[in-house]
Amino acid sequence: MSDIDALLARHPVIVFDGVCVLCSANAQFMLRHDRKGVFRLAAMQGETGAALMRRAGLDPADPDSFVVFDRGQVLMNSDAMIHIWCRLGWPWKIAAIGRLIPRMVRDRLYGIVARNRYRMFGKRDACWVPDADQAKRVV
Repeated sequence: MSDIDALLARHPVIVFDGVCVLCSANAQFMLRHDRKGVFRLAAMQGETGAALMRRAGLDPADPDSFVVFDRGQVLMNSDAMIHIWCRLGWPWKIAAIGRLIPRMVRDRLYGIVARNRYRMFGKRDACWVPDADQAKRVV
């Protein structure tokens, strides 16, 4: 069993764009509100994150997708966001109502934000660095 397979067997992993200000803020939000410490994070610019992106059939150098690996599933874009928020518990679980919106519509809106996120929210010169408490949950 590879290191990545062992990691995925123990924890759901969120792969995010570590230089995107919006994506990094979302990652920090997840860490702060994941009270059970379930999720692990991997920046797609890192070795593990890039390998997971390729495993999902995506190019880590073209990061317009958001990916979550959980319990053998690979969830992307709006499905990934809704899944994560639901796993955080209440009150965040209310995001499940988003499933009432057809995936085609959700993913189209997701795509607009994803393609324009650097222009709308900014881009860092280097990946976000977690604090000491968060570091053990970033792979």
